[in-house]
Amino acid sequence: MTPKSAAAAARATVYGYPRQGRNRELKKAIEGYWKGRVTADALRATAAELRAGNWRRLAEAGIHEVPTGDFSYYDHVLDTTVMVGAIPARHREAVTAGALDGYFAMARGTQDVAPLEMTKWFDTNYHYLVPELGPDTVFAADSTKQVAELKEALALGLTARPVLVGPVTYLLLAKPAPGVPADFEPLTLLDRLLPVYAEVLADLRAAGAEWVQLDEPALVQDRTPAELNAAARAYRELGALPDRPQLLVASYFDRLGDALPVLAKAPVEGLALDFTEAAAAHLDALAAVGGLPGKRLVAGVVNGRNIWVNDLEKSLATLGTLLGLADRVDVAASCSLLHVPLDTAPERDIEPQILRWLAFARQKTAEVVTLAKGLAQGTDTITAELAANRADLASRAGSPITHDPAVRARAAAVTEADARRSQPYAERAAAQRAHLGLPLLPTTTIGSFPQTGELRAARADLRAGRIDDAGYEERIKSEIQEVIAFQEKTGLDVLVHGEPERNDMVQYFAEQLTGYLATQHGWVQSYGTRYVRPPILAGDISRPDPMTVRWTTYAQSLTGRPVKGMLTGPVTMLAWSFVRDDQPLGDTARQVALALRDEVGDLEAAGTSVIQVDEPALRETLPLRSADHAAYLAWATEAFRLTTGGVRPDTQVHTHMCYAEFGDIVQAIDDLDADVISLEAARSHMQVARELAAHGYPREAGPGVYDIHSPRVPSAEEAAELLRTGLKAIPAERLWVNPDCGLKTRGWPETRASLENLVAAARTVRTELPAS
Repeated sequence: MTPKSAAAAARATVYGYPRQGRNRELKKAIEGYWKGRVTADALRATAAELRAGNWRRLAEAGIHEVPTGDFSYYDHVLDTTVMVGAIPARHREAVTAGALDGYFAMARGTQDVAPLEMTKWFDTNYHYLVPELGPDTVFAADSTKQVAELKEALALGLTARPVLVGPVTYLLLAKPAPGVPADFEPLTLLDRLLPVYAEVLADLRAAGAEWVQLDEPALVQDRTPAELNAAARAYRELGALPDRPQLLVASYFDRLGDALPVLAKAPVEGLALDFTEAAAAHLDALAAVGGLPGKRLVAGVVNGRNIWVNDLEKSLATLGTLLGLADRVDVAASCSLLHVPLDTAPERDIEPQILRWLAFARQKTAEVVTLAKGLAQGTDTITAELAANRADLASRAGSPITHDPAVRARAAAVTEADARRSQPYAERAAAQRAHLGLPLLPTTTIGSFPQTGELRAARADLRAGRIDDAGYEERIKSEIQEVIAFQEKTGLDVLVHGEPERNDMVQYFAEQLTGYLATQHGWVQSYGTRYVRPPILAGDISRPDPMTVRWTTYAQSLTGRPVKGMLTGPVTMLAWSFVRDDQPLGDTARQVALALRDEVGDLEAAGTSVIQVDEPALRETLPLRSADHAAYLAWATEAFRLTTGGVRPDTQVHTHMCYAEFGDIVQAIDDLDADVISLEAARSHMQVARELAAHGYPREAGPGVYDIHSPRVPSAEEAAELLRTGLKAIPAERLWVNPDCGLKTRGWPETRASLENLVAAARTVRTELPAS
């Protein structure tokens, strides 16, 4: 096919769409089901209505081929686990008893059965449920969901493409099941898994699928020759199936690297590549392998992870270059639009001109359609769109929001000494022990306490003018009093004020810093029914006034025990925002760090002796390619040290991380030079404690003994046993006792019971320690 005919064939598509609905109808229906207020049939009806609405809107916008199978009640990787029958033994009874309840038991656990482990989806803030596999795993195809959703879309008269997690990525994301040796490699199950995928593909073909998309984002990471050979074998076998749909293998989030020639040679009909994160690298690599003759190329030229308007002319230039490299070039977003909010239209509090800089899922869909039209029919057909786009890009580039000379001058003046504590850890630790007087195995929580309906109602009443500032503040004071009293009664050693005034750990700070924009309806799924509204980091960052000092010092006035000051760290402020793309991330991180440094100084001056700077996103934001790690970790760890480096030796600095693969960044954790780090460990059975010990981590650590992402209450003995496991890796004088994460999403009854058991466990294990 000539470049001209390839352009004429260009079509618009997307890989996935936000699941929640305009008013988070899915969240409300699922949580209603959990509470017994919504029936299973009503939940399924809501889900079907949301799917159909999404497909219709995509088709009406000009999308030629809609995705199916991307919808999920909780997580698409968990859906894949169900599809291939890899149900853990402890969940089989629940799954047999009821498909929905068994599904949610795997996701959330029950009082008697632990859930699957949860971790981040590559370098995004989306969480997936980790498959548990072992040498005895028996796979069995169950394509019910995938076939049913395809048929729903076809019944609407639409062209539909089922989207599945690919077999290689599924196995590479999996972990050894409990009791299976840690060195077991799930990828060794590939030959056992491929016939199951073959059966699913045959079922989809019989149901009317012409194309099926197999997502293989794991192939954009560094892969061994054995892993690349496995990918080649997988697609050689799937490609050789006699009766199957055409196969589109999709990658995203980075460049394919050595996996590109493997997939280019595979007997599949199409590849989907990300041309936003790695445009130049993919263009050069495609040319080097001789293009994709005879194949369909789906070009992800619209950024599916960030919210800035596309540079249409730049994207058209990329698409034009691609025309000579494939038989057919289609246009798409770079990944599923799951990672961005739904629509900018409801945003009333953002200045209209600034709103035009932004593109959420609906606007990105329009950009994809515009680019496909321009590629297929010529740029003369999109003259008005190109002119408006140029004006929007120029407006943003020239805005005073994006450039503050004072902020830039301060950042430029930072020295290496600014990012160092005044004394080494050993001297600081002695000073802190003398100052704080804590017992062995000190107990604390991560920061937040349950955000009750009353608290959310109070915030809504304040926004609506139903109560004034004084009334709202009295409600916050009352909540802090209750939280402090509970912690003292329970026997926790280092307390928190509970964060009742905070809507979100990033948004709360973003709303008080210059350079950020906040949305009212920009909800994005983080995991399950947990949705967040990431703020938009649009310009240079500074802190006009103290942000946390008032409520922290109020809480401290209620108790003689230390109360932690709680801040969100600079890397997480970037990672959980939609960050500006017009300057290096390291420059933005330094600006945020300096703003937070001012807050740390004010907290210390107000008498706060323990300050926690949370960095749960440090591992999450690690680039997918190892060649890019060093540069990222250099600016990321510097930003943390710049935030905390100015405090006195006897001020104890904590940090917190959760739900990530910490083994990859243990040296970076060390480089943060925090006095205490708390980490998720309950679901992974203290794996991180062993990783810290293997590294020789010299500071204090609190691997979590209470999994807060499940509604179950761990017993005191269960927490004690985890603590004993932790003690095998970390000596008692450096081991803390805490939950995995904050308690914002939990209810008060389970929180009370779980923390009482946590404190009881610490007391029990203290009695088992040898006398000093």
